[in-house]
Amino acid sequence: MSTPMPLDPRLPDGPVATAWQRCRENLPLISPNRKQRLRILVVGSGLAGASAAASLAEQGYRVQVLTYHDSPRRAHSVAAQGGINAARNYANDGDSVERLFRDTVKGGDFRAREAGCHRLAEISGAIIDQCVAQGVPFAREYGGTLANRSFGGALVSRTFYARGQTGQQLLYGAYQAMLRQVAAGRVELLCRRDMLDLIVHDGRARGVVCRHQLTGALEVISADAVLLATGGYSNVFYLSTNALKSNATAIWQAHRRGACFANPCFTQIHPTCIPSGDAHQSKLTLMSESLRNDGRIWLPLHPGDDRPPAAIPEAERDYFLERQYPSYGNLVPRDLASRRARELCLEGRGVGPGGRSVYLDLAGAIARDGTGAIDARYGNLLEMYERITGDDPRATPMRIYPAPHYTMGGLWVDYHLMSTVGGLFVLGEANFSEHGANRLGASALMQALADGYFIAPATVTGWLAGAGAGVLADDHPACRGAVAAVEARIGALRSTGGTQPVDVFHRRLGHLMIDACGISRRAERLTAALTELEALRQDFLRDLRLPDQDGVLDGELEKALRLEDFFGLADLMLRDALAREESCGAHFREEHQTPDGEALRDDERFAHIAAWEHRPGGTPLRHSEPLTYRSVVPGPRNYG
Repeated sequence: MSTPMPLDPRLPDGPVATAWQRCRENLPLISPNRKQRLRILVVGSGLAGASAAASLAEQGYRVQVLTYHDSPRRAHSVAAQGGINAARNYANDGDSVERLFRDTVKGGDFRAREAGCHRLAEISGAIIDQCVAQGVPFAREYGGTLANRSFGGALVSRTFYARGQTGQQLLYGAYQAMLRQVAAGRVELLCRRDMLDLIVHDGRARGVVCRHQLTGALEVISADAVLLATGGYSNVFYLSTNALKSNATAIWQAHRRGACFANPCFTQIHPTCIPSGDAHQSKLTLMSESLRNDGRIWLPLHPGDDRPPAAIPEAERDYFLERQYPSYGNLVPRDLASRRARELCLEGRGVGPGGRSVYLDLAGAIARDGTGAIDARYGNLLEMYERITGDDPRATPMRIYPAPHYTMGGLWVDYHLMSTVGGLFVLGEANFSEHGANRLGASALMQALADGYFIAPATVTGWLAGAGAGVLADDHPACRGAVAAVEARIGALRSTGGTQPVDVFHRRLGHLMIDACGISRRAERLTAALTELEALRQDFLRDLRLPDQDGVLDGELEKALRLEDFFGLADLMLRDALAREESCGAHFREEHQTPDGEALRDDERFAHIAAWEHRPGGTPLRHSEPLTYRSVVPGPRNYG
């Protein structure tokens, strides 16, 4: 199945419950004076990147933060809506670190490391304390205590939130902490720059090559350690809930330079998004999972029923999630909710244009709690929906449909968040994470801040203590070689001289990927898609048209560079989905399902993390890291 490769996760020995404490206490330290002479480069300014930059600078390191945005505040973390999980048991409903740990392992369908999941649950409470101290305006109960609500895959209320703007408020907290270090002279912001290559010398990450968007100049930025916090790759599907410029270039170029890519086919389709309107739409809009606390999801009981929703009596409605999963109801994990909605729409029971929607109905909650209470919880979400669709969700049910949203796959990292390239650390959604084959709602923000505020500041120091200084001069052969490679790549794209703009090829790639590697997959379609993908890539290289560069700004070149990397990543996703002959979490192979249509795992052959090694000019090699469980025994992922 795979060629052996030494993938050492560096997991601590002994009990999982104390693994992080023992690891942290045994990490070597660096004196404050020496930290001032060490340079760290953070690529990405979202929650993981901004929090890591602020925390490392607070320790005394010289930190540079590279972002393609004009301001770090524009990072896509700002779009997260629903909340952040933490095991504080404020609702007195039986929550605990142990329960959050088990929910995370089960939610990921037993395809994540136990030790990492426990560390995430263990750190969660400290994240809330940190954010409250920064002034993040979490929702509060009447008496002043922090409020909680529920998210999918949990039977407790553990999600802290700031209306429907939680990501924005958390990012502003991390951003102001980072700006404090900018004012202190320990952080330098490098805005409007695209990372286009990773500089590796003697098996160690030494910096990056980036392109300045305002001048077009290629720049070398060297460092003693490089942290990638550049988010996920859902835009490989073209239409997704990600920001338009969200891309995979940083992690893909790191992969090409030696960083293994783990579980690339583990991608999450979010069940509650506004359906696409037309063929030329450029992105999709998320409606927070938090709406499933009060909203009930249903479809007409009979196919072809095109009556207005208010005209359909209760007896002729199918609340299909409540029917299929009575224990969790509408708060089942995202992969289950998305798959069931799609199945019914394919059977002809969907509503709206093309029958590609289901209803999310707040009428019962409004009747119970009043419009004012619902507006207080979800006001900005309801306003957003009304502006986009023209329908008032207080008066008529929302129409929603699943859409690409998050990627559990990413660069392989060990317990210290270091990749297979020495000195290259990967944080947040950019790594393959602790979410296994399916992320639970409100856990992305938790992981990003755990990585940035608490884990990386300890483990990066531990690595640098034994690695020594490693900043290269700009004219070092490794730097010159990386710059030359980027120049050649840009030159090749500019010389194509074709007839079609970038978006035409990106849209075709998205259609191919959502059909072959979306909510469900099957072997023959994946195999055919590999051939179709290569043909499309050749069309792109032959018929791409880039406009003449009249000025310095060159948005089409930026898109072309990103799309070229998406082609490589799409190939790896298809290969990974084809090789994993099982269904687990969001990876649903139609050939491997139970009689009632649930995912059928194969723990005997696939209880491992797949890690792909890039081979220039050759077929990528699949390696594996076995997963062992001591605290949680893998069993059926039952949400009924």
